[in-house]
Amino acid sequence: MINWEVIIWTCITIGVLLGIAALILTFISARNIKKKTSELKTLHSDLKPGMKVMFCGAVYGKVIKVKDDIVEVEIAKNVIVSVSRYAIQSVA
Repeated sequence: MINWEVIIWTCITIGVLLGIAALILTFISARNIKKKTSELKTLHSDLKPGMKVMFCGAVYGKVIKVKDDIVEVEIAKNVIVSVSRYAIQSVA
């Protein structure tokens, strides 16, 4: 004979535990995203000529000039590209 009451309470318990785990993961993810966003804001506002940077596409270069939202970066000798300051991922 199947004891349906035990099966139902087991399902409810598993559902509650999964819900708690989902909330914890959501909280941790939100905190990490907020931290990374803050770091990138600081990086983008502190860009100066002479800094070595890496783009999101893993291209390295040296900042030549910073204008508003456009940054001129030398990626090879005499090869200068204009990119958005938000395309820069990190300082090398």
